[in-house]
Amino acid sequence: MRITAFHHASIMVSDMALARPFYEGILGLVPNPKRPNFDFDGAWYDIGEQQIHLLALPSPEFGLPKPEHGGRDRHTALRVADLDALKADLEQAGIPYTLSRSGRPALFCRDPDGNAFELIGQ
Repeated sequence: MRITAFHHASIMVSDMALARPFYEGILGLVPNPKRPNFDFDGAWYDIGEQQIHLLALPSPEFGLPKPEHGGRDRHTALRVADLDALKADLEQAGIPYTLSRSGRPALFCRDPDGNAFELIGQ
């Protein structure tokens, strides 16, 4: 096999000032200070040995309609330690979510740019 591991996923955001409260506040991610100085804003977040890279660049998908349920859209799935606590944080922040339709302990929500996330309980 040529592929040996998953390294990172890049997610486009329009404004880091809007994105950071979601990624750092709601998801609890911590920026990696080793991100090089690119000619655009962004952040790298470590999740174990993998990363999420935020790219503050215009999205070619801006303005396209998205399904209400993130499970029917392209999404990034992350495990969370306490799904009930995350639900409370989303509700307090006014971020809508839908529960997994499979009955699994998971929910779907979107960041301020509409990028979908599946958050799965342990």
